[in-house]
Amino acid sequence: MSKEFSGIVKAWEFTVKKATAKKRAKKNIIFATMSVAHVDDDLDTPGEVYYAEKVLNNGDIYTGQWSDNCPNGHGKYLWSDGCMYVGDWVKGKTMGKGKFSWPSGATYEGKFKNGYMDGEGTYTGCSNDTYRGSWVINMKHGKGTRDYVNGDHYEGEWRRGQPDGQGRYQWINGNQYIGQWRNGKMNGNGTMIWANGNRYDGSWEDGFPKGNGTFRWADGSFYVGIWSKDSREQSGTYYPSSSRTGTYDWDPQDVYSNDLLGCQISPGERISVYPSQKMVSWPCEGEFLQKQPIAKTPKGNKRNSVDGRLSNGDGYSWGSEADAGSNSVYSEQQRESSEGMRSFSTDDLDNSRGFTPHCIKIQPNKKPGTTISKGHKNYELMLNLQLGIRHSVGRPAPATSLDLRATAFDTKEKIWTKFPTEGSKHTPPHQSTEFKWKDYCPLVFRTLRKLFKVDPADYMISICGNDALRELSSPGKSGSFFYLTNDDKYMIKTLKKAEVKVLLGMLPAYYNHVRAFENTLVTKFFGLHCVKLNGPAQKKVRFVIMGNLFCTEYAIHRRFDLKGSSHGRVTEKPESQIDPTTTLKDLDLNFIFRLQKVWFQEFCRQVDRDCDFLEQERIMDYSLLVGVHFREVSGSGEPVTTEPRSSGVRTPTDQDGDVSTPRLSRADMDLLFDPSGWASIRLGINMPAKAELTVRRGDFEAQLVGEPTGQYYDVILFFGIIDILQNYDISKKLEHAYKAFQYDPTSISAVDPKQYSKRFRDFVLKVFAEDT
Repeated sequence: MSKEFSGIVKAWEFTVKKATAKKRAKKNIIFATMSVAHVDDDLDTPGEVYYAEKVLNNGDIYTGQWSDNCPNGHGKYLWSDGCMYVGDWVKGKTMGKGKFSWPSGATYEGKFKNGYMDGEGTYTGCSNDTYRGSWVINMKHGKGTRDYVNGDHYEGEWRRGQPDGQGRYQWINGNQYIGQWRNGKMNGNGTMIWANGNRYDGSWEDGFPKGNGTFRWADGSFYVGIWSKDSREQSGTYYPSSSRTGTYDWDPQDVYSNDLLGCQISPGERISVYPSQKMVSWPCEGEFLQKQPIAKTPKGNKRNSVDGRLSNGDGYSWGSEADAGSNSVYSEQQRESSEGMRSFSTDDLDNSRGFTPHCIKIQPNKKPGTTISKGHKNYELMLNLQLGIRHSVGRPAPATSLDLRATAFDTKEKIWTKFPTEGSKHTPPHQSTEFKWKDYCPLVFRTLRKLFKVDPADYMISICGNDALRELSSPGKSGSFFYLTNDDKYMIKTLKKAEVKVLLGMLPAYYNHVRAFENTLVTKFFGLHCVKLNGPAQKKVRFVIMGNLFCTEYAIHRRFDLKGSSHGRVTEKPESQIDPTTTLKDLDLNFIFRLQKVWFQEFCRQVDRDCDFLEQERIMDYSLLVGVHFREVSGSGEPVTTEPRSSGVRTPTDQDGDVSTPRLSRADMDLLFDPSGWASIRLGINMPAKAELTVRRGDFEAQLVGEPTGQYYDVILFFGIIDILQNYDISKKLEHAYKAFQYDPTSISAVDPKQYSKRFRDFVLKVFAEDT
């Protein structure tokens, strides 16, 4: 071979290697925050397992069984920073039994899964802080014991790395607590026993006695009462023992200020870096480089509105894996779920039982509404509306009390303001036409905004800021127009005169109801106004400002308007034409929504309260609007099924059929790595749940709720009771009489409020169930 040709060959080989390296770097870009192993370029024989010693370019060393260009079998990996793992590997991941050592001297010995401490294992810190028990994705979760460095000891249940459930904590000074825990604090029913023999039995909240409880002294004396850190709420009775004579000077607040001082929970030793954060991306992991769905809407996409025709972003993104903190764990769990769970398939249904298969397909989301810009037919109306609200909310007013006088609810309590184009003493000049503005019961709605914790400045910016409103749809059956603020917080709906009359008539009862029940599901009203346009017609436009139920970062994939009736309650659209903006109805519903026990119980109570209120106000034809966000959507647009388990801890079986470690649900997964998510969950807002697919038999209308199939989806739910301004007036009575001759009277929407309320409750409590 000539020197010239040899040089060409070498140059070509260099170019190929360089291109291969670039391709490999591009391929592994989603692992950019992880260390990447560049091992020998020699290709392994597929499936062949042999002993290997590998020195990586970053200084790490692996010795052990090797197959398919990555660790497979038993092996030892030594990181250049001194960390070391010895144990089982599967396709480049620590999987099975093993031991991880930190340079500080801390060790974990036990089960691993996909790089995480997962299963039964023991962590011993550098200061001998030791935990023995169950782990789930690096978190103490399940049953376990912990010996703290200060000598304290805890034995019991754990959740998300904290004592949670039933457990016993023993302090080194001899005090001990036996009872319920929540988020690492004594919470629920429990007993504190002090080393001197005194004890407290009763209720706890956030680490302190709260509620009913009894304090007992070692000599038999006891105090029974209501406990609180606030001395004004403390009350009870002292009962001395027969051996105690004379008066006894004791204050229950001493328990808080003195007795509990030596009962602080030790923070324990923190793990500096998790084994999963040290994992290496091997060439054999190329199979993981797939498009992954994400639960939350990508940045830039807009939120949703309560109207049934709105949506936001496409709901898909490329998966990523971080090397530190919670994100790496979440991404791994997301990837594992994508592989371990399969999409819904019509073949999985039991057709032998007469089920009609129903394939779910999530269409790409579309930006909602039409921006009202200059030239739009309602542009001047929007300007008038914004000018009026800025005037109403910005007008100086004395501080309001939540206790309103009856005169505040007087239907004659309204203020007319004239807005000339040149401006006036109280109004600014403007470019719109001259108009008049009316505020109905301004003090009541100002107080409602205060009650709902709406900041006046934020309220004005949302509605009257530089951004235009969006018109959501042409008039529907009600003839109303809907407008949405640019930040999606508020809905503006035009009303008929009769609807205004209904709202004003029910306003006192509505105010008392929403004040009494913070978790009410009924629509939140923030203002009631009227614009009177100048001109020959003197047209009046009345409108109400409401909260947007679907103001969320989550993409709403399905939305249902549910009444509990069957006549006409179906959307005549094939599945291929149903998109996230489509409002589906009762006979389109193909899910049972399963809530965690505590939320389901509160849901049942609140539905009863709200229906009682609406029945008393003679309101009917209202709906439960439900928005569903599927946590995982495949690349083909199908929701990814999950295992039939509860939304909390589950107990699956391993490959050998043995019961294995309790697992975290996807609901807990998000909240585990975003603790603020717990605070954002309220009844009907941001609620993690299970949606079980249902199917109907042949008689479609006779079966409002289909039969469960065992197909489950992890979902986030948003729901509330809407359209509460229709009373049972003469028109509805005539509609009932007319339709009752043609159809089953129980199937139509227009029925007496009492009958409507009962039917609505019965239906809703079939659609929603406890997650058992």
